[in-house]
Amino acid sequence: MRLYFLDTFSVISLLIATSLSYPQDTPIPGAPSPWVRESAIAAILEDRDTWRDNHGLNRPDMYKNDVVLRFLSITPDDQAALRRATKGMNMDIWDSGPGFTDMRLPKDGISPFLSTLPESLQSTYMVLIDDLASAISATYPPSREATMPQKSRSHQPEGLFFRNYQPFETISTWLELLSSMFQGDLVEKISIGKTSEGRDIPALRVGLGPAGSNAGSGSRKTILITGGLHAREWISISTVNYLAWSFVTSYGQDELVDRILDTYDIVFVPVVNPDGYEYTWTGDRLWRKTRQNTTMPYCPGVDLDHAFGYQWGPAESQTEPCSLTYGGEGPFHAVEAAQLAQWAKNEMRNNNVNFVAYLDLHSYSQQILWPYSYSCSARVPNLENMMEVAMNIAKYMRLSSGDVYTVDSACQGEVAIGFGSTYGEEGASSRRVEQAGGSALDYFFHDIKAKYSYQIKLRDTGTYGFLLPPSHIVPTGQEMFQALKYFGDYLLGNNGHEWMQTVDNQQVLG
Repeated sequence: MRLYFLDTFSVISLLIATSLSYPQDTPIPGAPSPWVRESAIAAILEDRDTWRDNHGLNRPDMYKNDVVLRFLSITPDDQAALRRATKGMNMDIWDSGPGFTDMRLPKDGISPFLSTLPESLQSTYMVLIDDLASAISATYPPSREATMPQKSRSHQPEGLFFRNYQPFETISTWLELLSSMFQGDLVEKISIGKTSEGRDIPALRVGLGPAGSNAGSGSRKTILITGGLHAREWISISTVNYLAWSFVTSYGQDELVDRILDTYDIVFVPVVNPDGYEYTWTGDRLWRKTRQNTTMPYCPGVDLDHAFGYQWGPAESQTEPCSLTYGGEGPFHAVEAAQLAQWAKNEMRNNNVNFVAYLDLHSYSQQILWPYSYSCSARVPNLENMMEVAMNIAKYMRLSSGDVYTVDSACQGEVAIGFGSTYGEEGASSRRVEQAGGSALDYFFHDIKAKYSYQIKLRDTGTYGFLLPPSHIVPTGQEMFQALKYFGDYLLGNNGHEWMQTVDNQQVLG
């Protein structure tokens, strides 16, 4: 029987109601069995396929003549030349780092662009993605993959929901499912606000709140984790979902997770930019901004990571509506940025929330970045602690998966050089191609007072860029889960020692 969206919760309710007839092999009181959980997820994925049939997907052939190139800019003069060449051309810069810049270009535009560069750059480039259309197609799930699981199967979440990237409606329903599955005070689906097109910005609050260790102080210590500020960065969205799932399903099984959730609430916001994310499924897979109207009808959208109030920047690229980094007509002109900021302030004022940490997930380049984004001359007061935590997050991600993450200040994260990085002054050689005023990172650190705030750029380092294959969803989520456990242990005052003991017991290092 085909399950349509309006019938999903009837199916889920029936599955949960009958869950007691199956063996209860989970230690979470009131939680349904793994078979019931996967059956409910299968119903949601069936809805996704129905949605796909009705809406279609974006046309990857719109990029059939495009490639992604990496220019090797070794010297400061080369980097300055690239900045001049891209200035005013509204180039789609994918990433830049120590001695390189990645950008998307039409094949017939390569020669004209090379003609604007000095000779030293005209031969120092390589093709990262030659068939962009095929790379885009590979990120979408195949049709009709979901089937109701058999009771005899081995039940792992990655077997269904995390096998592929999921569209927005599926994610929203899945968050509702998590909230419904686990009874009690542990999990609650909440709303951050509404988008410019009227979509809900869903989130999941996980933790025991004031009933736990927060009760003595009367505050509700909270870690905020966001993904999907930039619509095309799908791995950031799936990773926030994976973290939520991992913390919910590990409670009662993992002592460190228990201690973290007994002390802190964690609010997971997978998709801060639902309108833009939806458009990556129905219109343009590489769309970055929101879908909000601007002064130019043919150039919609605001870059959410340039739209927050702290040091909202006057950079030229941020005031041009057609720019990929357009920050709006003023601070918080972007509806979604204003909604997230207002929600945070309301939580502090009305619910006695104390935001102790903020993690903003992005892609790509495998970096752990601390404030400030807008300028390297502005230094955080707790710099030594920020650097220590960033290096340890990178360390434990590497111990978990083998992938190397570099660390630096967000102002010069594009020229990070790993653990040997220095916190230098802003100069010609370290200025980023992309301006960085008005970032969520700076706002939550400075205005909301989230003492430990980081922007984490997930996999990879350029082979796939924003088009990371679905096979990376679970490994990326696992390494981030281990890093978040370390981070929670650090906040508990253990400096990661309990996490390290857990790692040894699980032989992750072996």
